[in-house]
Amino acid sequence: MSEILSGPKKTGMPKAVPYIIGNEAAERFSFYGIRSIMSTFLVAQFFNPTMNPMLQGIAEAKSNEMVHLFVTLAYFMPLVGGILADWFFGKYKVILYVSILYAVGNLVLAFSTHNLTFFSIGLVVIAAAAGGIKSCVSANVGDQFDKSNEHLLSKMYGWFYFTINTGSIVSTLLIPIVYNKYGPEWAFGIPGILMCLATLIFWMGRKKYVRVPPSGTKRENFMVISFFALIQLFNNAVNKLFRKKIIRPFWEELSQRRNFSAKSIDGVQAVYRILMIFAFTPIFWALWDQNLAEWVLQAKKLDLTIFGYQLFAEQIQTFNPIFLVSMIPVMTYGVFPLLEKMGLKVTPLKKIGAGLLLTGITFVIIALIQESIDKGGRPSVWWQILAYLVLAIAEILVSITCLEYAYTHSPKSMKSTMSALYLLGISVGNYFDSLVNRSIAHNGFFAQYTGARYYWLFIGIISAFFVLYLFVAKRLPEKSYVGLEDTPS
Repeated sequence: MSEILSGPKKTGMPKAVPYIIGNEAAERFSFYGIRSIMSTFLVAQFFNPTMNPMLQGIAEAKSNEMVHLFVTLAYFMPLVGGILADWFFGKYKVILYVSILYAVGNLVLAFSTHNLTFFSIGLVVIAAAAGGIKSCVSANVGDQFDKSNEHLLSKMYGWFYFTINTGSIVSTLLIPIVYNKYGPEWAFGIPGILMCLATLIFWMGRKKYVRVPPSGTKRENFMVISFFALIQLFNNAVNKLFRKKIIRPFWEELSQRRNFSAKSIDGVQAVYRILMIFAFTPIFWALWDQNLAEWVLQAKKLDLTIFGYQLFAEQIQTFNPIFLVSMIPVMTYGVFPLLEKMGLKVTPLKKIGAGLLLTGITFVIIALIQESIDKGGRPSVWWQILAYLVLAIAEILVSITCLEYAYTHSPKSMKSTMSALYLLGISVGNYFDSLVNRSIAHNGFFAQYTGARYYWLFIGIISAFFVLYLFVAKRLPEKSYVGLEDTPS
């Protein structure tokens, strides 16, 4: 009877899917292709073109600062892009127009490899555009499905994730070869061509997309309720100062005074519970994102011979997506079930804690490699590859688990908010990296942390956060929304 009411299930993917997949593959190729060579290019072209050993440390710090600022903007903009799409223009228009801007930024980059000012402008445009569409693309995939084909959605997201990693692997292998053999103009130009192609592919599917119209501004959203919550906190503080009795609990008082529904208040409370965990993600990303910047510069000083082949330093980061994709099934179907059979309950909070610990261990490996380099050694790249393997496991434990935790512990109305706030954590972590490197470049407080001491600094920071996490996780109240009806209150 239910099948009759819901209609027959479809066996084929929506017609818009090939255009979305093609667009995502080309866009990710472009983004990761640029990132793969950015660190070494900035040092060689702008900050230390004469390769003066006395200037190398400052040049690398300037490069790292610029790379991390690029990532900071790229992961801040999903919040802006999501608001523009959901409230004002819809996902299709935001993706299309921002993709055009993205392609323009790529072209500026390709033609500005000898001008730091224009090159920087190109990076700002690309970062803003890449972030602006990031929150829209995956949601646009979901919009193409309805009750008749929702059973294919998980398969679609599997292909979507595969596309992202394929674009990353191909670009980080190919673009360094182009850069070292044909120069930066072609190395940055090819990602630009791919972004133009991505925009064209997306536009070609314009008549096949299911377009969800923008909802307009809603009063009962996270930011508005949080604003009034701050006012309520101030009022409560004033009342306590004058010893006035507070009649109702805080959230109940806010609901009564501002006429917010119990459902919206519960959603905001869920967000703040999850933010207690997300507060630990910026330091994870502050360390993780160094594998695409600081680690690349470190690789230039390693013995890059693997099985008789000499790799480019920029290609070593390819091990990140390779290990990530290969270790997900190992952890999911091997390690986690084995731990459960041994009587060790694998919870999201335990996974995140273990991931933070492994991230610290990863940096111990990197710090020891750097100590050898500082003493004049030339360690094998295999040691850095080992660090990439441990980092991939840490990413599975922290990143994927955080997304799972946010989904299961937030109501339906707040899931998109949690996605934007999670990406904001990546932005904050990279901004911290940029501040540290800026301080080093300008002989500030962190200038004392160069060479191996730089990595030991971050080991100390994440160790402190790990201890704090153990304290917070034990006291965190949990409320799962899986299986609960999202009924109006």
